[in-house]
Amino acid sequence: MKHLFSIICLMSLIISCTKEEKAKEESLPYPETVKVDTVDVYFGTEVPDPYRWLEDDRSEQTAQWVKAQNDVTFSYLNDIPFKDRVKQRLEELFNYERLYAPNKHGNYYYFYKNDGLQNQSVLYRKKGMDGEPEIFIDPNTFKEDGTISLAGTSFSKDGSLFGYLISEGGSDWRKGIVINTETKEQVGDTLRDIKFSGLDWKGNEGFYYSSYDKPKSGSVLSGKTQHHKLYYHKLGTSQSEDKMIFGGEEQPRRYIGSYLTEDERFLVITAAQSTSGNELYIKDLSDPESEIVTIIDNFDNDHYVLANEDSRLLIHTNLGAPNNRLVETDISNPAPGSWKDVIPETENVLSTSTAGGKIFADYMVDAKTEVKQYDLSGKLERNVELPGIGTAWGFGGEMDESELYYTFTSFTYPSTIFRYDIATGKSTLYEQPKVDFNPDDYETKQVFYESKDGTKVPMFIVYKKGIELNGKNPTYLYSYGGFNVSLQPSFSTSRIVWLENGGIYAQPNIRGGGEYGEKWHKAGTKMQKQNVFDDFIASGEYLIKNKYTSSDYLAIAGGSNGGLLVGATMTQRPDLAKVAFPAVGVMDMLRYNKFTAGAGWASDYGTAEDSKEMFEYLHGYSPVHNVKQGVEYPATMVTTADHDDRVVPAHSFKFIANLQEKHEGDNPVLIRIETDAGHGAGTPISKTIEQQADIYSFAWYNMGVIPPLAKSAQ
Repeated sequence: MKHLFSIICLMSLIISCTKEEKAKEESLPYPETVKVDTVDVYFGTEVPDPYRWLEDDRSEQTAQWVKAQNDVTFSYLNDIPFKDRVKQRLEELFNYERLYAPNKHGNYYYFYKNDGLQNQSVLYRKKGMDGEPEIFIDPNTFKEDGTISLAGTSFSKDGSLFGYLISEGGSDWRKGIVINTETKEQVGDTLRDIKFSGLDWKGNEGFYYSSYDKPKSGSVLSGKTQHHKLYYHKLGTSQSEDKMIFGGEEQPRRYIGSYLTEDERFLVITAAQSTSGNELYIKDLSDPESEIVTIIDNFDNDHYVLANEDSRLLIHTNLGAPNNRLVETDISNPAPGSWKDVIPETENVLSTSTAGGKIFADYMVDAKTEVKQYDLSGKLERNVELPGIGTAWGFGGEMDESELYYTFTSFTYPSTIFRYDIATGKSTLYEQPKVDFNPDDYETKQVFYESKDGTKVPMFIVYKKGIELNGKNPTYLYSYGGFNVSLQPSFSTSRIVWLENGGIYAQPNIRGGGEYGEKWHKAGTKMQKQNVFDDFIASGEYLIKNKYTSSDYLAIAGGSNGGLLVGATMTQRPDLAKVAFPAVGVMDMLRYNKFTAGAGWASDYGTAEDSKEMFEYLHGYSPVHNVKQGVEYPATMVTTADHDDRVVPAHSFKFIANLQEKHEGDNPVLIRIETDAGHGAGTPISKTIEQQADIYSFAWYNMGVIPPLAKSAQ
């Protein structure tokens, strides 16, 4: 008996070794990532940073590492047998004409249109609504591969001048160009190094814009930007002669914005140190001797001047109103002590706009849009009847207009443009896209689930009618959870591929967002950031418990702050999902504030330098620092881009290096690094299709699912 037991043990050992050797043979040949002995000390605690060298995006060593990683990743993706069919279906779906709501400037109506597979949408114009459309600006001519995009446009009040910003390779640094709208000839020189800014016209003489000094040392893409500056540029003069109006060393602020009231009497200046909370200033441009007047002198709340009637100002604010309110005051005494409510705070989050001498109040009700129309005194005139339950935007325009054009969408309702008669409140269909999609085949459900601490959290779930709740449906769980950003119902062309092949799409409105106002936002910041991860984990558990899916068929996804969300979730609960897609994520929570405008995110995150407690909290969830040796993590494809100067790619580089070193098991852990691309804005359609095909194929392949589209092609 003893001898038999020894034989069984020996056989088990041999089988075990064979399995291990097979796993090693089948594991991917990840590039070797050199480790260095860099160590930082925070409040007496040593924190190794062995992949610090990957922060240098200019080095040849980093470039070689990027190439080696992409070689492995694309080799893996290209071996997925149905990937080409997924890409083909995406191209079929994207190949429809898309028009965007028109806006009137001078004698023309301007609108964007994409014929279908154009990398960038083209700006058209026509004289009157019945005029013949002509191409005004075609960004596809900027560069053949579509990697130079329009990144902001602005017309002078009479429509005779047009200023536009261009982004190269997705960078946040912009160039500014002005043309005459009749002749389309350039006026003046090209402006450079504009960042986080628009162009705000004062008559036809010039405009205001903001920028930073370029980093004096290190990389332009990753170097820290600190003091924003507001300039005035007079047409016909050199940019070097531009006058600084606000900011710089004398008034150090990280973000400075500006805009003019419609009558161009007032210049409004907003100044902030973080992404939440701003000072508010105003200058009366009708008086050449006027000074900049302070309305708000702290960063405790958010405010902007919505409109004015002569000296009467309408100010949108969350001061004393976490869900926002609209107040009025006079330029002679604009301080908060003189404010009077025009539209008081309610239980729903308020956004405001003006058009045709009216105020439009956009309320977010459980993440869905409701719109009310008021007169300028705050008297309710009507509830705007929308086409359905979903998201609407575009209720803005000039004060003398009689109509406006708004867009309505939902998960199963492609973005559709409606003409709205301001006097009668009647909406009529203006333009509806012809998408290869039947909305009647799908349904959307909103559920409320409990998070770890008992908080009720809403979630949208979208799927094909008749789906069987058997725990085997591939499910794509996407969220964000930060910076007061609200995820509302919206239509996605690429999402059709997932849904029509039996997939489920789920979108929880977790804390940190703005769906329920500033209280909801604050509940997911700093020392309460774990609430965000708990909400997301609980959404996955709800889907599993209710048989929508199971861990073997669940993919978790998010971008930017949502990339952090995925990174934290997969390191805290590696068993929750089969697949993870952290995109352009903030992964190193101890050093995020060292790059570009990262220091401005401290209002949401806090920094490792704030206190010992804040350091320990950040260190406790930072994805880069919480990858553990010997743990089996989900099949992971990190996505980032080489020109991302918002969330620098070093975050993703360091995270995947840790994963590849410590991950145990057969699940692939890869990084897909897009070239000539940035944080996402302005990405060419061709790149969007390629990336989405890779994402869906990677998910299905690692779930062991062959999508019906692949079967039908066989």
